Amino acid sequence: MVKYKEMFEDLFKEMHKVVIGQDEAIEQVLIAMMCDSNALLEGYPGLAKTLTIKTMAQLLGMKFSRIQGTPDLMPSDITGTNIITESGGKRDFRFQPGPVFANIVLTDEINRATPKTQSALLEAMQEKQVTVGNETFKLDLPFFVLATQNPIEQEGTYPLPEAQADRFLLKVILGYPKEDEEDKIVDRFTGEISERKLKPIISKDQFLSLQQTVRQVPIANEVKKRAISLVLKTRTEKDLILYGASPRASIGLVLAAKARAILNGRNHVLSEDIDAMSLPVLRHRIILNFEAERKGMKTDDVIKELMKKVK
Repeated sequence: MVKYKEMFEDLFKEMHKVVIGQDEAIEQVLIAMMCDSNALLEGYPGLAKTLTIKTMAQLLGMKFSRIQGTPDLMPSDITGTNIITESGGKRDFRFQPGPVFANIVLTDEINRATPKTQSALLEAMQEKQVTVGNETFKLDLPFFVLATQNPIEQEGTYPLPEAQADRFLLKVILGYPKEDEEDKIVDRFTGEISERKLKPIISKDQFLSLQQTVRQVPIANEVKKRAISLVLKTRTEKDLILYGASPRASIGLVLAAKARAILNGRNHVLSEDIDAMSLPVLRHRIILNFEAERKGMKTDDVIKELMKKVK
């Protein structure tokens, strides 16, 4: 596990040549990918959501593509479509792959795309394949959908249905940078323009092997029970929560905790790993009731309350 820690330290070092701050968000995106899952990033405009994902793809030596969510975006704009080709006087249909045929697919402002287009990503996210007409095409592994959305300007948007939001392992919140970080950002992007060459840190094959290693990390029974108890609490605390999290949350919480352990150079899961991953795993999987909203509570506030009640 020590070799992985050194590898991740190198990755963060290269990452900071481009992205200043946002360590927690970068770590959580990496954890989602280590778990062979998808992540939803939420933050105000200009907080380096797109830059973070694009840089991550470069450092992992993976093919990157970007889809901009707009109301007129069609499912075929994502998956690809059959086009007519002419050769030797004959016309044939040939499949033209869409931007989903990459390793890391950034779906910018996913909530601006219509529900029909949003659902076109579901098969790719869950089954790692795309069906067009009567043909099914396997996607190149590893494959991740990393989607972004803004918490403001909700007019003309289509919020992700709960069932689709549940397909994302983590909901990552990006906050504003600290004063010293913003000082560095201003210096970097208003000074002399210089091309920053990044060296790939992990190959695709190494990353596929890493995904298998994550699942082999041991977890003590009492630590696993803490994770399950926390998810069960979301279903029983009816004074604050209208709908709780599904078993997919229990699976995701344990898996994310295993990935975090490797990221920190450990070969076992600690209770702190469960606590650290509880917010990003659960915040998009619970629906607060009227009473909680009346008190002005956010989902993160409720999850923190539940964590205090779980031993």
